[in-house]
Amino acid sequence: MPAPKKFSRDQLASAALELADEKGLDALSMRALAARLGTGPMTLYNYVDGRDELESLVIEAVVRHAAYPPRPAADWREEVRTLAESYWTTIRRHPQVVPLIVARRTTDEPTLEFGERMLEALARSGRSGRELLVAFRLVVGFIIGFAQGEAGAQAFSPAGGTADEVIQRGRTLPAERYPRVVEIATASARGDRAEEFRAGLDLLVAGLSAGARPASA
Repeated sequence: MPAPKKFSRDQLASAALELADEKGLDALSMRALAARLGTGPMTLYNYVDGRDELESLVIEAVVRHAAYPPRPAADWREEVRTLAESYWTTIRRHPQVVPLIVARRTTDEPTLEFGERMLEALARSGRSGRELLVAFRLVVGFIIGFAQGEAGAQAFSPAGGTADEVIQRGRTLPAERYPRVVEIATASARGDRAEEFRAGLDLLVAGLSAGARPASA
């Protein structure tokens, strides 16, 4: 009879996420996770195959905290908004992990549940096949891209820097040469990211509505 497992999958995932949150993805390793759990690195190979699965565990630990209403909204548009905002709100709490979510595609249960529910909502707009795929990629790309930008995507200046530093540089550019860049940098400095996300999502949903089949509107 095999010995009982010392750690559950949830324990491993939670500990790996804590490590990534605190020290960044570069610090995430089997050895570092083993030290956090008070065990030896070889013990973890009874649970995790290696770095790839460890990264998948971290993503799973993030996405499983997304909270959705138990029943879909009657209007598919509202359902898309609800799912998108919940997913974005969840992943933005873990900026260190966002690059991993961008880079990797996982098939863990929480990610599949989000995907299936979002696809079902978009299918209610009358889309199927390729149209459904395009709509899904558009929505998920918006969510991930927005989170990536908030986590420190570099823009306006090749010098890079934190988001706040880049925004400040944008505000101090010559207004006669870059009037629109200065305009949005100023708006960004004064704005609220959640409000910006909702406004962008409204534009996205409006575009999806324009292409919806009348019978499923």
